[in-house]
Formats: sequence, structure tokens, C-alpha cells
Amino acid sequence: MRYHRHVPGYYVENFGCRATQADGAALERQFEECGLDRAVNLAAASVVVLNTCTVTAAADQDARATIRRVQRQNPQAKIVVTGCYAQRAPEEIAALPGVAVVVGNSHKHRLAEIVEHPTLGRRSPTPDSTLVPLAALEAEARVPDLGFDRAGRGGAPSIFVSDIFAHTELLAAPVFDAANERTRPNLKIQDGCDNRCSFCVIPYVRGQSRSLEMSRILREIKALVESGYREVVISGINLGRWGRDLAGADRFEDLIRAILAETSLEKLRISSVEPMDWSDELISLVASSARIAKHAHVPMQSGSDAVLRRMHRKYRPWHYREKIEKIRAAMPSSAIGADVMVGFPGESNAEFDATRRMVEDLPFTYLHVFTYSARPGTPAAAMKNQVAVQVARRRNQILRELASEKKLAFMRSFVGRRIEAITLRSQDSAIQECDSGIGGISSQSTEALTDNYLKLRLRGTYDPNCWISAQVESVVDGALVGAI
Repeated sequence: MRYHRHVPGYYVENFGCRATQADGAALERQFEECGLDRAVNLAAASVVVLNTCTVTAAADQDARATIRRVQRQNPQAKIVVTGCYAQRAPEEIAALPGVAVVVGNSHKHRLAEIVEHPTLGRRSPTPDSTLVPLAALEAEARVPDLGFDRAGRGGAPSIFVSDIFAHTELLAAPVFDAANERTRPNLKIQDGCDNRCSFCVIPYVRGQSRSLEMSRILREIKALVESGYREVVISGINLGRWGRDLAGADRFEDLIRAILAETSLEKLRISSVEPMDWSDELISLVASSARIAKHAHVPMQSGSDAVLRRMHRKYRPWHYREKIEKIRAAMPSSAIGADVMVGFPGESNAEFDATRRMVEDLPFTYLHVFTYSARPGTPAAAMKNQVAVQVARRRNQILRELASEKKLAFMRSFVGRRIEAITLRSQDSAIQECDSGIGGISSQSTEALTDNYLKLRLRGTYDPNCWISAQVESVVDGALVGAI
């Protein structure tokens, strides 16, 4: 159902993880179905949606800074704040000058309807629309007493937030990187988490684990293939738990087999999967199919058994080590990455050293290193012996330097070898067709991403979204350099 077209337009700015980016793509789809145009930037928009993250204190700070920036650059815009920060602290956000509406994750699937509501937005839907129960929306809105006037903005902002654990909706739409719109869309197929890691606020802002139905996933992937995309990334908050909430006995491995059997997708890339869910069956599937990227991201968090127990993680260091060793044995040239946290409450020098040693020992090709950030309401925030900031930062630096050394050694191992990659973009206006098999002679280069998640700079310019085989010549500034 489409509404009558109004003045351009909306602008969505996303913060944080791939799941938030995917939610943002679904929000844009909502607005398009309402007949609204997308503004070229936030300064030109009549509605600015800030789709927030709250995984760290810095993420909250970024959202607040952006609200202030929108007010400066576009004081007439209706600012709508949604996402994880909005779910966790709606009153805190509503108290910020300029905010018109706060929509938690519990109501995000109806955000466009809320914005278009006659008392909250700019117009009502067409009379025959059944999308918006107006009285119900009005009843759901909470208007806090903030103690100051919002002249010209219709009074205090309305808040739409309810119990996230009663929420069963799952927003899904492919995400296209703004810099690489013609390649590698990301499709979120799972949301929420049933784990309760002591440091993590995500279950409290995203709710219980829920999965996109297999039939819809296959339809989305087929549509992407028909549109010309050659690689698709599937992602989720706890991706390996896909299917556990659906009727029937399908599990994540069954979905992977169905994608291979029922679509013609050339390359499937799997994003982060918890160590418990890297079953022998999944490892074998990824290793045996040329259509699955040789890439395993396996969150570790800590190499200390004591720290993992305080984190309420569901594996021990020896379990984790076993999984990584199996992945490397099955896929000798695969990318293997991990999330690692430093500075968790009570982390001693010896506990950190256990993490450092594990990172040294295991065949990681990259790491995402995070410094612990206390999240209100989580068990870890109330723990004693919080680690000093300067100590945590130093530990972070140690692991980043170690990860850089391991990544460089991994990249250098490909010098003199041929490697498969997908082209992303080129700055040269004279494009050389990638199917010709002829190397480029231009001084320009083309950015590509290898099957095993390494940056590659090709000599010459080529169309994006082409699979190529390149001869690697050197490693320069964190990227492979080569030619077709």
C-alpha cells in the first residue's frame, strides 16, 4: 500500500554492526513503500532517522553527537531516533533538544507508519489503508514530561517502546555498501540472542533469537542473483542459531545446503558464527564447496578460562582452540578472524597473558579487538575490580600489534601465487572489461576482495562485481598487489 507522494524526503543514518545496517536498509524499504523519496543527504531531508547502536558508551556518544549535528545542519528536520540505544534509554534520548520521535526496536518494523501518522508525521495514510491502526498508535505513544518546551516541534517527543522480549518481527532487506553498491550485498537472516553474556546489552535491546523463514531467504537471494550480484553475505546477531525458533527441524547447515541447491548464487559468505555452532558438519560444508567463501569469523572474547566463566560464555579455551584448529586443517588458506575483549572486570595480568598466548598460538588472520565498556543493566557493570582505562588501552594495543603481525605474515604467504577475488570499484572512467582476460595497462588500480577476505589492488581498471584470478606480486600498505 503506497501513500500519496510528499515532498522529498527521508534520510537514514546507521550506526554500529551489520545487523543495524540491515535494519536501516529495511527502514528505507518502508519509506519507499510509503511513496517517500530518499534525500541525497541529511541536510536536504525533511525526516532524518538515526538508527543507533548501544554496544559501547562510545556508540551512545556518537548518536548524541549526530543529533546535535543534524540540528545544526538541518534545524527544520524531524529527527527520529530508533535502534538499540532508543530501545535501551528512550527517555534519555527524548530529553535531547531536537528529537521529535523515539522508536525502539520493538516498534521499528512500523517506523514509517509512525512517522507518517497525522499527529506525529505530516499526513495520514490513504483512507483505504489497513496498515496503520491510528487509535492503537496514539495509545502506544508515551509523551514524557521533560520539563522544557519544544516550540515549533509539536511539544515533547513521542516514545514508542515496549517489551522487546514480546517482539517477534524481523526486519530484513539487503544492505548495499555505499562505496560498493554494485557488489556484495549483506542479508540479515537472524536477529536477537538467547545467550546472556554478562557484558552484553544486545539481548535486552534486540530480544529473543528469531529467524527469517527459509523460503523468504531463498527468495531474497534469488532476487539478488537475478539483479546481477555474484556474492552475498548472510549475517545475524547469533547467526549459527538460525532456525531454532522455526517450526520444523531445519538448522543453519540445512539452510546453507538449500542456498547451494536452490539458487545459482556464485559465492556465499558467512559472517560471524559462535564457536559452539561451528559444527563438524558446517566446517565440512564450507571447506568442500567452491561456492562458499573460505572465511570463518569465530568470536573468542578471551583466552582465559576464568574470564570466560565470568563473561558467562558457553565454551572453554580448549573447546575454542579445537574449533580453530579444525577449521585451519579443513581450509589451509582460509581467513580466520575473531572478536577479542580486553579489560573485562577483574582481568588480571595473568588472565590477559592467557589471551595473548592464545592469539599467538592460533592461526588468526585478523582480529577485532575491543576494550570493555560497561553497559547499564548488565551483570558485568556491577562487578568489582573494574580495570583501569589506561591498562585496558595498553592491552588493546598489544593485541592489535600482534594481530597486525599475523595478518602481514598471512598476506605475504600469497606472494607469487594466484588468488580468486571479486572486483569492487575503480576510480578510472575508462573501464576495461574483466571478462577479456587481459591485464590493465593503466596506472590506475582496482580494489578487490579475495575469497579469503584480503584486500587486493589490481593493476589496471576493471568493472566492479567481476570474479577474477590474480597473480599476487607484493604486499603494500595492508593490501595485496597483483595483476590478472
